Amino acid sequence: MGKLTYNSTVTADFDDRILAHIQVVIGAKLRRGECFYFTWRDDPSGGDGRSTIWLHPAIPLAFKYFGGRSPSLNRDWVEALMLTANSSGGLQLVPEPHRPTSVLATKDEP
Repeated sequence: MGKLTYNSTVTADFDDRILAHIQVVIGAKLRRGECFYFTWRDDPSGGDGRSTIWLHPAIPLAFKYFGGRSPSLNRDWVEALMLTANSSGGLQLVPEPHRPTSVLATKDEP
């Protein structure tokens, strides 16, 4: 399980594979100076609600992975996530497509 930390005050746990995909989407939008919402379902142990944050290039954001290898990225999933991020509701997690048409290369880091 990876961890997303927002503004040093909000943390959320995600599977490393999910976190890698949302990092690509969030990074692309923030590089362009775009602000947007990100909403996810909370863990049932934390109340089973949902959380939303406002992402802005000036607000600190950290991604912590607990696995030793970078997950491969599914281009179709990145595109599906980007579609939600570009909507008025902002980034929301959608299921990964079953058959990726292409995989984005990732670099394993030591």
